[in-house]
Amino acid sequence: MSASPVTFEMQARLAEWRKKSAEGTITLEEMREAIKQLRAGREAASAASAVAKRKTATKVIPKADDLLDELEGL
Repeated sequence: MSASPVTFEMQARLAEWRKKSAEGTITLEEMREAIKQLRAGREAASAASAVAKRKTATKVIPKADDLLDELEGL
């Protein structure tokens, strides 16, 4: 498994679509497929980010009043 969520095959296809786009030779169907693939990658990244945020949100953050009470008790 690679570190990138985008496979080497998809990276090659995206590079080809970028080249065709720059040359003005990309077809409408290729453009649709490129957009579909890019959106799918962003949705996957968003889902992974949401999972990471949920994990960090489970950490207990002490209440300010509790911290002040501890300081007063010293």
